[in-house]
Amino acid sequence: MALNYKFPPQKITINLSPSDLKKEGSHFDLSFALSIALQNEPYKFGDIFVFGELGLNGKVKDTAMIFPIILSLAKDRKIKKVLIPKESFEKVSKIPQIEIATCEHLQDTIDFFKNSDKKFDKPKELEFDFLEVNKEKYYYKEQFEIDFLDVKGQEIAKRASLIAAAGMHNILFEGSPGCGKSMCAKRLRYILPPMSLEEILENARLSSINEEEITFKPIRNFRSPHHTSSRPSIFGGGSKGAKMGEIALANNGVLFFDEFPHFQKSVLESLREPLEDHRVLISRVNSKVEYKTKFLFVAAQNPCPCGNLLSQSKECRCTELEIQRYKNRLSEPLLDRIDLYVQMSEVGEDDKPSISSKDMFKLVKSAFLAQKRRGQEELNGKMKEKDIERFCVLSPEAVEILKSAIAKFSLTQRGINKILKVSRTIADLENSKDIDKKHILEALSYRKR
Repeated sequence: MALNYKFPPQKITINLSPSDLKKEGSHFDLSFALSIALQNEPYKFGDIFVFGELGLNGKVKDTAMIFPIILSLAKDRKIKKVLIPKESFEKVSKIPQIEIATCEHLQDTIDFFKNSDKKFDKPKELEFDFLEVNKEKYYYKEQFEIDFLDVKGQEIAKRASLIAAAGMHNILFEGSPGCGKSMCAKRLRYILPPMSLEEILENARLSSINEEEITFKPIRNFRSPHHTSSRPSIFGGGSKGAKMGEIALANNGVLFFDEFPHFQKSVLESLREPLEDHRVLISRVNSKVEYKTKFLFVAAQNPCPCGNLLSQSKECRCTELEIQRYKNRLSEPLLDRIDLYVQMSEVGEDDKPSISSKDMFKLVKSAFLAQKRRGQEELNGKMKEKDIERFCVLSPEAVEILKSAIAKFSLTQRGINKILKVSRTIADLENSKDIDKKHILEALSYRKR
């Protein structure tokens, strides 16, 4: 398409305020060109945001930053109308409460502003199954690429996985090599609770910033950094700017640490704040960025350096000192932030599959509905202290059991809250309004000894 425009023979200065904030990215190209081309032309659309990269032939292109920028502006209610490249439409059209116009060429864009009859498109609805609670939709997709039917035996581990998924509780699997720790961890992703539109858009934003493909599927993120990964790669950083790491990319999903004790000590101890406060602050000379870290943390470890301490058929080659050093890599404050501890046995010849991911997801959906219908903003595993007393109502027998456990095990306040939240999820899986004695006892059975 030919461009019917001549560049003005004059000096042009473009000012991007505030001047002390560094700007970068090619998504400014189109707005610069329009500012020059339409400097003396009136238009009738009111406030409209314009984004797009401009090619030398005048073609308007998409960039990775357009979607996250518009999403951030829309969440803050700072944007109502937007003009974007046509190839950005499929992504941006999922953002609610904005009107969208598209263009393919600079000439199209100039004509758009000169034509007051141009119309804007409305956002599109997601085409997935959903649950509706209190007029809010929660989307899900029954897609089980890997299934819990592949896990033979390990009934306690599968029950704990179900509880972890239903309430987004942190979980630690311990067992000999090959017993199924990683199998359980990797299958958790597909039975996690349905997602709100806000969570789906946030996942898409993270994928776009990380230059990954955006799908808008209601499948939660799964991040599994290697134990040799550096601290900046996991928590974020960089010499120039505060770039996000694995724990930020795992937000609303799963963060899996295999070979848990082999991670650097600095990485392990730095996990405390993200697990407790669900956020991480990255500070650099020129910037400070806070990322949300509301994920389900899953860890797997061997019982000793050689892995055979719990084995019935293999002899452990580790000395007591080696075992103690291995276990001391995980501090008590860190372990205190894990809700469920599961010790897994070796797979036997008679072990068989028992429950499918589809059946487990059905139970998770039921527990999810119970939590949302109670008016909870967060799922059980992420409840704040003020909500525990309100939603974790115990029967008289359960109160006595909890008091006895506090005295016997010298539980910390954090430990008490963890037991209450896990028992609340167990009660939800059984459609129980209050937490009973059996729910408290099962929650105590998953406590780290």
